[in-house]
Amino acid sequence: MVKATIKSTPAPKVKKTTKVVSGVKAPLFNIKAESLGDYSLPKTVFDVTVDPKTIAVALRVFKSNQRTANPVVKGRGDVGGTTKKMWAQKGTGRARHGSAKAPQFVGGGSAHGPVGNQNFEKKINKKVKTLVFNGILSQFAKNESIIVIDQFQDLLPKTKEAWKFVDALEKSNKTLANSKKIGIITNAPLQNVKRAFGNIPGLNYFSLKSLNYMELANQNFLIFSATAVEELAK
Repeated sequence: MVKATIKSTPAPKVKKTTKVVSGVKAPLFNIKAESLGDYSLPKTVFDVTVDPKTIAVALRVFKSNQRTANPVVKGRGDVGGTTKKMWAQKGTGRARHGSAKAPQFVGGGSAHGPVGNQNFEKKINKKVKTLVFNGILSQFAKNESIIVIDQFQDLLPKTKEAWKFVDALEKSNKTLANSKKIGIITNAPLQNVKRAFGNIPGLNYFSLKSLNYMELANQNFLIFSATAVEELAK
């Protein structure tokens, strides 16, 4: 008998496809609102994943630290009035009372009310603050709600020039045009930028030295200077 030989066909080679992950980018404009391409944002700041609960807790802590103990009420020792007994000690059939300033009587002092020494201060870790700050910035980058401006210091300190600048940017970015609260952020305080945008409603100017995560969370769109992004990368 002749043994049949079966040739085994080699398995076809499968090409491995690797996904190319693009970096975090934002549109770059000059001071004339002319497009200069894309600006690469640092991933350590603009590509951070944070649990929404962590951000919510941080915002709650920030608001709590802004509270002050303003309400103050008068106790029975602070209320003015007579010290005479409400009625005779015995013989009326009523419960005995020694003063009309007791809390159960109209015009009497409050029982266990606020006295102005309440402490609403809460603490949060510095690392958590930084994480929340970067997490909020990452959310803006994910929603494509960030624009980077080159040479912000060359802007003329005039409201008219600022209006022209913002109008030109809104024509090229629909998200910016539909935003009611726009944050303008520079590395150091620039008086020309502050004077230019100070009288325009909906535009809020910040520097990195005075910026916190609560102010970031209250904005709908962010306009960064290139130097501010470089400083955040450090």
